Amino acid sequence: MHIRGDHAELVVGGRLDVRSAADARTVLRSAVDDGAGDLVLDLTELNSWDATGLGVIMGAHRRAGRAGRQLVLRGVPPQMQRLLVATRLHRILAIEGGIAADSLPRV
Repeated sequence: MHIRGDHAELVVGGRLDVRSAADARTVLRSAVDDGAGDLVLDLTELNSWDATGLGVIMGAHRRAGRAGRQLVLRGVPPQMQRLLVATRLHRILAIEGGIAADSLPRV
């Protein structure tokens, strides 16, 4: 997993899973605490995430809300969009362009 960017936009790539969760959590906390305005997470380079990785995203979402900021997901890959729809988290998270749940291909 790699994360690059600043306190306004971060690009997350690789795998966001149990092995990378602690590092990702640290970077996201710093970005939320040290910035202002929306925090955009660009996920176009993200290959996969597991439940722990999704928990990291949700933790950053809650922390951003407490800081008066909004976490915005950009470039969510289709397989991850399906997971957000299945868990109904697409209704809670801000997703740039939204997710048209009925247009997602079924697996």
